[in-house]
This record gives sequence, C-alpha cells and structure tokens, in this order.
Amino acid sequence: MSDYHKDFDGWIEKKKQTDAKTSRAPYFKERDIWWVSVGVNVGFEEDGKNGNFVRPVLVVKKFNQELFLGLPMSTKLKKNKYYLPVSMQGK
Repeated sequence: MSDYHKDFDGWIEKKKQTDAKTSRAPYFKERDIWWVSVGVNVGFEEDGKNGNFVRPVLVVKKFNQELFLGLPMSTKLKKNKYYLPVSMQGK
C-alpha cells in the first residue's frame, strides 16, 4: 500500500471556486497547449499538480468556445518508445 495521499477535499474546494467564476472561457484553438485544472482522480488516471491541480493539456479537437477534447501531457521527460518529447518554441 502506498503512503501517497490524494487531496480530494482540496480538489472539491477548487471545483467550487472554479464553478463560481463568471468570467468567459479563454480563447483557445486546436494544437494549443494549456495548463488546465484537471483535478484529483480515482485510481491511476492522471492527476493535476500543486494547489490548482494543473497539468499541461494538448487541445486535440475544439467543439465550441467552451468545450474541447484534450490530451493530458507530462512535465517529466520519459524515455520509452510510447513517449514523444514536445518542446516549446523559445524554451
């Protein structure tokens, strides 16, 4: 059994704050990479990191101004035939 503790309560509070916001969604387009609050998930799904539960997400398909299909990415370099390194221009 792992000693790792998932902060489900912190994520619930962050969801409440996010839901209460009245600002419009930012402009985004396909192939953009955004830092997105993905939360804390059950099991082995990808969790967000830090107090905002964020991780980089690639916008694969934009459906409308507020909905897209995203692919969670990793901030860690991994050497494996299933991983493709991505770099940002100017970084």
